[in-house]
Amino acid sequence: MATPSDSTAVDTIDPINDLPKDVPCHARDDLEKRLLRKLDLRMSILLILFALNLIDRTNISNARLQGFENDLHLHGQQYATTLSILFVGYIIMQLPGNMFLHWLERPSVIIPCCMLVWGAISIVVARFFLGFAEAPFFPGMIFLVSKWYKRDELALRIALVTCGSGLSSAFGSLLASAILHGMQDKLGQAAWRWLFYIEGGVTILVAICAMFILPDFPHNTRWMTPEERALAISRLVEDGYSEADELGKQTTMQGVRDAVSDWKVWWFSVATMFQLVGQSFFGYFPTLCATLGYDTTVTLLLCAPPWVFATIVGFAFAWYSDKKQKRYIFFFISNAFGVLAFTVSAITMNKVARYISLFLMAQILIGYLMVLVWISNTFAREPAKRAVAIALMNAVAQIGTIVGSYAWPLNWGPTYRYSYAICIAALGVSTGMFGGMYVYLKRLNEQD
Repeated sequence: MATPSDSTAVDTIDPINDLPKDVPCHARDDLEKRLLRKLDLRMSILLILFALNLIDRTNISNARLQGFENDLHLHGQQYATTLSILFVGYIIMQLPGNMFLHWLERPSVIIPCCMLVWGAISIVVARFFLGFAEAPFFPGMIFLVSKWYKRDELALRIALVTCGSGLSSAFGSLLASAILHGMQDKLGQAAWRWLFYIEGGVTILVAICAMFILPDFPHNTRWMTPEERALAISRLVEDGYSEADELGKQTTMQGVRDAVSDWKVWWFSVATMFQLVGQSFFGYFPTLCATLGYDTTVTLLLCAPPWVFATIVGFAFAWYSDKKQKRYIFFFISNAFGVLAFTVSAITMNKVARYISLFLMAQILIGYLMVLVWISNTFAREPAKRAVAIALMNAVAQIGTIVGSYAWPLNWGPTYRYSYAICIAALGVSTGMFGGMYVYLKRLNEQD
């Protein structure tokens, strides 16, 4: 089979998709570029969906600054429980959600429907049920991206999607600042309630639009031409993906059995769990920013720049990671700067030093991005297994989010030294575990 880089034409027919190869290589290259541009444009809506997902999930941390706890009479660890209760349903539904997505093969329907449900739930502030609705979204989104792009394209695309994390934290804080400042007592409602109403309503509207924009999988997306569909499948097969799975022949239950019996899936899962304990400050970022001593409006405005910085650095790391085809080194660098940030914040109350450390904390999301790409690449040849592995990893990892929710009690503030110590230890464990996996996979590749 001719590859896209062949300099001569080959007068054959691709057996998996009847794609003519009796055309010059540059014609196929042009078609591939057009396909990627078209695909990138449609996939870009995932950035908005992910940003809204995190805004709806984390708006509670912004509401906390405007009387949320007092109005609901929350005391002690009850706020931490309110944060963590979302992840009960989130963990339960991760694996079934991705299995169902792989079986139905209609992410353009499943993902927006999940959004519609969680948008409605956000409006009524039913946080326990929010986890059930959100659960299929993130692993389904990552699996969808991994079904379309080659391994040397994946990091940048996942970065483009997951930069919604940084954007949601940055612009979510700006939006929250405007709502909390201007909507107090409107129609007799507290400003923090308007925060949930408005952001939940926007989510519902965007979800309806997403149904008409998102693709399904390469073999069943309706808005593609036959040539585009053939090329989309063949380029992935040439990159080492499973031809049978692209044609829908690999069953979901086979993927479950393969993933559950593979120790690497569990190793990734536990390591990511510790990583998320180290990233537990995400849910308390406005609270940490508030330790600088400014009022609510200024505090929320100050939350935005660190996440913009993290997004820019994330793009740069993702681009270079794809270029060099290396993942662990970027993960290591990101965590190292995170440990430095935690150390600075733990030993000083200087405003400038602590605010700079918030920038270094925010970029830790790059490490998690590298983990997602790494997992997708590790199980690239078995997409059914990859669907389960991504969901299983993310589900087990959320145990770390639950544990981390209790690592920031108010009586440990404003220094939060013990909280930072927990994060440093957790990042140390995750970095070591991923380092061990890196050495193992490197030796395995050298033997092949």
